[in-house]
Amino acid sequence: MRVLEPLPLELEAHPFGGEAIAKFGTPLPAATLEACKQAEAVLLGAIGLPKYDGAAVRPELGLIELRGALDVYANLRPSSDGDKVDLLIVRELVGGIYYGRRGRTEDGMVFDTCEYSEPQIERIARRGFELAQKRRKKLTCVDKANVLATSRLWRQVVERVKSGFLDVELQYMLVDNAAMQIARSPEQFDVIVTENMFGDILSDLAAAVTGGLGVAASASLADGGPGIFEPVHGSAPDIAGKGIANPTAMLRSVAMMLEYAFDEEVAARELREAVEVAIRETPTPDLGGKATTREFTDKVVEALGA
Repeated sequence: MRVLEPLPLELEAHPFGGEAIAKFGTPLPAATLEACKQAEAVLLGAIGLPKYDGAAVRPELGLIELRGALDVYANLRPSSDGDKVDLLIVRELVGGIYYGRRGRTEDGMVFDTCEYSEPQIERIARRGFELAQKRRKKLTCVDKANVLATSRLWRQVVERVKSGFLDVELQYMLVDNAAMQIARSPEQFDVIVTENMFGDILSDLAAAVTGGLGVAASASLADGGPGIFEPVHGSAPDIAGKGIANPTAMLRSVAMMLEYAFDEEVAARELREAVEVAIRETPTPDLGGKATTREFTDKVVEALGA
């Protein structure tokens, strides 16, 4: 909030996730959903609350519902070590096993279905190619085509979309190999495009090898309508109120919001650079320093002023 104060933005706060369950019995109250639909961008805080883990009504259900309602199909997860590694995972966010048919049969079997249509795959593939075109022009499509029918459809559609992006180098990689390659040599990747569950797992791995979830940001974009911008980490209630939380992931998410929702590329770049200054000069305890959350933010604000 302090970082955004100088900008001409109208900010509203609405209950969501664990807090909303405690107050309203649902993680996504109707008023919150309507406010999100009317907004130009949604900046999301961490939503979890341990007492609801495994419960029938969980904070994460609100997140899945919100993503579907806003149709934010393209989840962008950048990972960088500030040196050799600079990769971007483009995860399809509103299809696959998280949104497919599920249930329990009469004989006790439980099933979750991974489902994709050609239009769903085509639009995320196109987004991946467009982003690769603006970067180093290399796209890796990650799947499990040796086993899954959905992955084989992904390859067919991605190959078709490629005809419109002849300047982008395309390679396919099985997800198990991709996980190993990200862990061993992440610098080989530019843009990775993949389905929902694979992207969920690989993006956390990529964050872990480039600094951890505490510094990882994300943007979830639609074709028109508001995007969702959120840190990747959880809510960490065990350190609430101690003033030691690292705000890097949230501030980087704010930078993504400025860039993708408001076309404020200069402001986004300045914020990213200010965060890097704070990481170097006043790191929080998780990064080996002693700075409090407020002291870290003071440094960011100071760097922005400079």
